[in-house]
Amino acid sequence: MDPYSKLQQLHDSMAKMTKTIESLENDILETLKENTELKVENQLLREKLDKMTAKSTEPIIKTQSGLESLRQIYNSGYHICNMYYGSHRDPSSDCMFCMDILDNFGEKKKPAKD
Repeated sequence: MDPYSKLQQLHDSMAKMTKTIESLENDILETLKENTELKVENQLLREKLDKMTAKSTEPIIKTQSGLESLRQIYNSGYHICNMYYGSHRDPSSDCMFCMDILDNFGEKKKPAKD
């Protein structure tokens, strides 16, 4: 086999490997996104179950528990905002949409007066 054929074969192998790596990266990102969504859903279901089974609990505790869950998800590198929910975020910078949720979690917005 001549050197050019060997080089072409090596190039083809590398291209195939690159496609495989890209596919695996996409699969991992999808799995991480699904995992984040399931964590949030699980937390919401736990809070709902607690609310249904508890005789007298204070909603402030539940709100703080939900806020702490969102903080953990955000701090582990995932968006919690509706714009990019569940997608991986750059840990070196903050998302203003996510930060708005964390800063205003549990506060009821007053309707704007005209």
